Amino acid sequence: MSASGFWDDPESAQKLIEKRNRLKEKLDSWQSLSTKVKDSCELLEMALEEDDDETVKDIENDFKAIMKEFKSFELSTLLSGEYDSSNAIFSIHAGAGGTEAQDWTEMLLRMYLRWMESKNFKTSIIDTTPGEEAGIKSVVVEVNGHNAYGFLSAEKGIHRLVRISPFDANKRRHTSFAAVDVIPEIEGDDNLEINADELKIDTYRASGAGGQHVNKTDSAVRITHIPTGIVVQCQNERSQHKNKDVAMRILRARLAAHMRQLKEEKVNEIQGELKEIAWGSQIRSYVFHPYNMVKDLRTDYKTGNTQAVMDGDLDDFIWSFLKFKTAEKGTGASVVK
Repeated sequence: MSASGFWDDPESAQKLIEKRNRLKEKLDSWQSLSTKVKDSCELLEMALEEDDDETVKDIENDFKAIMKEFKSFELSTLLSGEYDSSNAIFSIHAGAGGTEAQDWTEMLLRMYLRWMESKNFKTSIIDTTPGEEAGIKSVVVEVNGHNAYGFLSAEKGIHRLVRISPFDANKRRHTSFAAVDVIPEIEGDDNLEINADELKIDTYRASGAGGQHVNKTDSAVRITHIPTGIVVQCQNERSQHKNKDVAMRILRARLAAHMRQLKEEKVNEIQGELKEIAWGSQIRSYVFHPYNMVKDLRTDYKTGNTQAVMDGDLDDFIWSFLKFKTAEKGTGASVVK
């Protein structure tokens, strides 16, 4: 940064500064943790020598907080993918189960929004399709924050709920499904060109909440990329112009994800491998009856505290999966318990 000519290319310089800041943040976090552990160990040694039980209990509580901080630090070190540090386009779609599945989709949205809030991520609901009786059929959320995509990529797949239905007068047990999808929001990808002639842009009146202005003007925007059939829509903003800008950002992200998928499929075809598509990949079960348990089917991590999970306590699930993925890449292992 101190070299002559560093600012001759402002865009390149800014990227390097951002990279430096991310590395410094990790280094500072590690040094802070090391200092806390050292100080606590020294204080514990003195407390034990003086039989100071009250101080020992305080140090035990400090260590619990340090371990939680350390786990969060370790989690961030597992994110080394090309797009892990990117913002994310996060979506949930109701699957089999009708009203049950739509209610389950809304429950999942609440769970994830709470988790995102705990990470200080900025969220914006881009588009929502409400259910006929209750819940939502689908929702798209823009999530802004460092490592948003890296963390949320651990949640991609089918989420299954088993419970006594609140919509069934006979109180029978029902199974519902919802699909979570996550793609990185990619800024300034020069290799991705979108031809305006290949886009069909429709405007329409927004539905649902949003105030009188939103519902009385054709502010919502739907963009169809004709060659791929990819459709994105946005009705969150009050102006048509802003909705179009947001929709174009999402379209760019989905086209980039589509291109990566085609490339991966081509590689698999050459290698003679077949992989399950994401929609058929059930990753987690949430059981509310006849017992309480949430279990990740990829890592075998589970907990009986279903309420905490539904309130956004997802770190252990994400941590376990990222550890699983890292081990799988490094050793070829298929299961990590």
